[in-house]
Amino acid sequence: MTSGIITKVAGPLVIAEGMRDANMFDVVRVSKQRLIGEIIEMHGDRASIQVYEETSGLGPGEEVESTGAPLSVELGPGLIGSIYDGIQRPLEEIMKVAGNNLTRGVEVAPLDHKKKWHFTPAVKAGDKVISGDTIGIVKETNAVTHKIMVPNKMNGTVKSIKEGDFTLDDVVAVLDCGGKTEELTMSVKWPVRIGRPYKRKLSPDILLTTGQRTIDTLFPIAKGGVAAVPGPFGSGKTVVQHQLAKWAAADIIVYIGCGERGNEMTDVLNEFPELKDPRTGNSLMERTVLIANTSDMPVAAREASIYTGITIAEYFRDMGYTVALMADSTSRWAEALREMSGRLEEMPGEEGYPAYLGSRLAQFYERAGRVIVNGTEDTEGALSVIGAVSPPGGDISEPVSQATLRIVKVFWGLDASLAYKRHFPAINWLTSYSLYVDQLEKWFSDNASPDFTKLRTRLMAMLQDEAELQEIVNLVGMDALSAQDRLKLETARAIREDYLHQNAFDPTDTYTSLKKQVLMMRAILMCYDKSVEALSQGADIELLLKIEVRERIGRFKYEPEENIDKEFELISAILDKEIGDVIERSED
Repeated sequence: MTSGIITKVAGPLVIAEGMRDANMFDVVRVSKQRLIGEIIEMHGDRASIQVYEETSGLGPGEEVESTGAPLSVELGPGLIGSIYDGIQRPLEEIMKVAGNNLTRGVEVAPLDHKKKWHFTPAVKAGDKVISGDTIGIVKETNAVTHKIMVPNKMNGTVKSIKEGDFTLDDVVAVLDCGGKTEELTMSVKWPVRIGRPYKRKLSPDILLTTGQRTIDTLFPIAKGGVAAVPGPFGSGKTVVQHQLAKWAAADIIVYIGCGERGNEMTDVLNEFPELKDPRTGNSLMERTVLIANTSDMPVAAREASIYTGITIAEYFRDMGYTVALMADSTSRWAEALREMSGRLEEMPGEEGYPAYLGSRLAQFYERAGRVIVNGTEDTEGALSVIGAVSPPGGDISEPVSQATLRIVKVFWGLDASLAYKRHFPAINWLTSYSLYVDQLEKWFSDNASPDFTKLRTRLMAMLQDEAELQEIVNLVGMDALSAQDRLKLETARAIREDYLHQNAFDPTDTYTSLKKQVLMMRAILMCYDKSVEALSQGADIELLLKIEVRERIGRFKYEPEENIDKEFELISAILDKEIGDVIERSED
């Protein structure tokens, strides 16, 4: 085991000499306190180490010891429902050992090695297996069946396998790998900086349904897609991510609080166990892994938290699950990169961020995707990544936002003025975009409605027209508009207030099925089309704008799913009658 001597301490950066036999990204233990660190640069026998714990009190002359292994996470039953810090230390277990004050150098196993899990074999003695094959299952929670897989680069024949209750250290199966015997347990370690392998990547052409109308209709994200949610403080980034965690069509949720304020992370830790999972009716924590890295924890650990989270997410993807990873927020990670880059005296890039900021972000986001996972059978798994970005003052021209936008395919730009008007989700429909729209067109046509794309296009055009018309109104007043333009403005208002505005706390409005989204769009556009037709027949614009059915269309979003067909037919009938009445009155 390699050991060296500290020569310099600069915040989270420690320089040690005598580390000739150590490797890049090896985990080291620093000083007698055994603080966890990671080698990020080597120059001869001199190692630059980023320490993931507070370094105050450290000084030159103290010993550094390399573990000879890269920073890794332990993967196995017990991950679901856990709350970890950035380097996969279970916070609840640390509290039992160290109390409420997080002491430095505390060592706690990421998974409980004393707990017994019931292992049910999925193969039998004599079966041939390859890496990625499921050899057995463990019922981890009501929502998650944990698959125990053959480790990477291991192929062979099952010599023995047994059913029963075992700890993570017990041997559950023995493989004959060409004369070499391998004993398999229920847990495995994986280095966090290396993406887990898969057979091949698939095209992102299946929608990740979220039940959020602004997202599903206007700016959809595909399964295995990547999205960014930039927005200033108070614009609702966390609310959007909570909604997606609860309602997105994902089997597993991994939530990373990267450098978040303590009170925001506390909200997540308090709310998630109490949130009711719409799939099972039980706690949302039964399919969630939380990684809590608060802003008062050492900055270097922010980088580790991002990699820890995505490695755990990839592990569940390899089981064939659809995983959604929420990173809140990557700006704090970028700040940690800037701090370490400054300590290493590297040439700074824009606004002091390192020149490699874009490539680091890309390395993280490119680990998302819909893939065929390793194994004998062609099993599909998907990992979607939604990263929140917190630009100072909401200015998305800053480097982190710009580097992120060059990578991701979906941009949900949050707007402080919308949030101020209590319009949630505060996604600005004029600046946001999704590059998956064309790839998802066929999926929408087959699974939602053949005219879904046409409806979406009309909605977007109406909102664009409203922005232009609003400028005229601001300059010369409403009277300058033609009757048809006034009708457009009224329809755009209905789209904004009745369709895009969604109440996360209303039990009916919090989630909208695709079928209901289609009917809501049709109702709004049908009202517009029939009003335009009535105008051409000489109807009075004032009377058209006051028809009572408009209010009924606005309340459509609060209609339970089982009533939507009946309500749509009713709206259609009332609309015909009321517009007919307006035409008659206008003729008189």
